[in-house]
Amino acid sequence: MPFLRRAGRPTLHYTVDDHTDPWRDAPWLILQHGYGRSGVFWRAWIPYLSRFYRVVCPDLRGLGQSPLDFDPDQGINVEGFVEDLAAIMDHVAAGQPVHYCGESLGGILGIIMGATRPERFRSLTLLAAPVTIPKQTQQAFACGHASWQDALRIMGSKGWSDAVNVATRFPPDADPALVAWYAEEMGKSPVEVLIALSRVAAKVDVSEYLSRVAVATLGLYPTAGIVTGHEEAQIRAGIPGIRVINLPTRYHAIQVLMPAACARSLLHFCGELDGRANHE
Repeated sequence: MPFLRRAGRPTLHYTVDDHTDPWRDAPWLILQHGYGRSGVFWRAWIPYLSRFYRVVCPDLRGLGQSPLDFDPDQGINVEGFVEDLAAIMDHVAAGQPVHYCGESLGGILGIIMGATRPERFRSLTLLAAPVTIPKQTQQAFACGHASWQDALRIMGSKGWSDAVNVATRFPPDADPALVAWYAEEMGKSPVEVLIALSRVAAKVDVSEYLSRVAVATLGLYPTAGIVTGHEEAQIRAGIPGIRVINLPTRYHAIQVLMPAACARSLLHFCGELDGRANHE
């Protein structure tokens, strides 16, 4: 298993899937997961993407297989996540610009980097990425408790995920096995990391970065999304030249609900920019 170990910095786990032709210098594609998730959540995308791109799925610090070798109350912050992403890019791509696709929180980080470090990207794709976590969503995340953080402490990672899945992520007719798998995987996240990360997410607002994004951008969003629908007009108006595709669901978990449609849209977008057909 690949790990990026750095003196005085959190250790980062990542995977590489590369089925490109060995005689071609294929571009790198970073797939960055969202809140409480891990690189495992991209598994259904990999067969579509790894024939044409060298695909890297990092686990954010303290999540997935990235160990909790730091104090989450001190080490969970946006600046640290951006540093981690830059370090992964330096490590695997030797400083070459990469295609970047960020899901939800991963997309928020992409917006920040697209505005402050655009030279790092060949393209930016936002997958159900909000600008803020609105009060209404935070109330849903509280699951009837006094706060989002209290809900996590009382219910635990898996119990909390079970409750939120039916509130914002999945339609009532979603495959029960998929919903259970999703909660099981999120349940592996240390609750202290989720609590620290919830405090950061509750305050995040990347509105000021939208107009400064200086890289070709694709948005893949639910239609009138429960979490992101109220901000879509702002995103469309704010990011110069963004192309938005709406998927036929209101629910947030399009990453796992519609992986083929999302992956193919990403392939087409990246292929246009690279001058590649990305099909055989």
